[in-house]
Amino acid sequence: MNNLANESGRNDIDSKLEDYTGNHYDVIIIGSGPAGYTASIYTSRAKLKTLIISGTLPGGQLMTTTEVENYPGFPSGITGPELMMNMQQQSERFGTKIVIDEVTEVNFENRPFKIIAGSLTATADSVLISTGASPRKLGIPSEMNFSGKGVSYCATCDGPFFRNQDIVVVGGGDTALEEATFLTKFGKSVKIVHRRDVLRASKILQERAFENEKIEFIWNSAVVDIKGDNKVSMLTLKNLKTGEVRTIESGGLFVAIGHEPNTSVFRNKVDLDDKGYIKVYGNTRTNIEGVFAAGDVHDHRYRQAITAAGFGCMAALDIERWLSERKVKP
Repeated sequence: MNNLANESGRNDIDSKLEDYTGNHYDVIIIGSGPAGYTASIYTSRAKLKTLIISGTLPGGQLMTTTEVENYPGFPSGITGPELMMNMQQQSERFGTKIVIDEVTEVNFENRPFKIIAGSLTATADSVLISTGASPRKLGIPSEMNFSGKGVSYCATCDGPFFRNQDIVVVGGGDTALEEATFLTKFGKSVKIVHRRDVLRASKILQERAFENEKIEFIWNSAVVDIKGDNKVSMLTLKNLKTGEVRTIESGGLFVAIGHEPNTSVFRNKVDLDDKGYIKVYGNTRTNIEGVFAAGDVHDHRYRQAITAAGFGCMAALDIERWLSERKVKP
């Protein structure tokens, strides 16, 4: 399956796609990041018939992360793809079935629940939504070329890799100022580039940033190009009021302009908050009995692999208990 599984595993899944049509599961997990994989390890190990519909990028955001140093159990660190491969293999060891496809339709009004993804139609007694959230991008052509090569979307994850470097943070909200303040622990300097001359962040965060000697603000400006050999070394900035273009040296660019939860297919199916994140009630339950959520799809505060995995564990235990209480049989 993609670069996460060996060829025989891929062929096995492809050959069985038709067999899945109309199949019924105890649990269908939508999404295959740390939350989804962790949940599947627990549910499959508990002898619940479990299907993961992984999306087109199995492993989620960690598949674009080079080095992960803060996930427990790996004293020398581990790459994001390798960590996801380990989780997938552990899940499959207990019998989880995995399909690589995007869910296009869900029906939570009738029981059993119906999930459609490409040619797959499956039903389930319970559903876990763990589709995560995607960071908003700058939208410039060079951005993806340097993703993981100096361009980052998570200071907590990658800050220590930028020790004694000149760092740039893009954004003007709470996240941008929190990340910039955090990065001053590692960087030689931190410049905050903001499109306006007024910040959206809370007053207390603004005060801390203005008082920090390592932080400098570049107002009314946007990053329009990123340059470097194999790593970010130079940024091109454009003043949005004067049109002036200039370049500055930088060893790292942190984009902190928000995240978009991957919940479009769930609109009008489960309760979402005003930002599109799934609302949970009593741990991991949604407003629909039997539908649960875990990870960044509802957690817009922490957004870490370890917290997503933790939510996946919690959701699996909630699902096991919910199914047991109702004595639901496949």
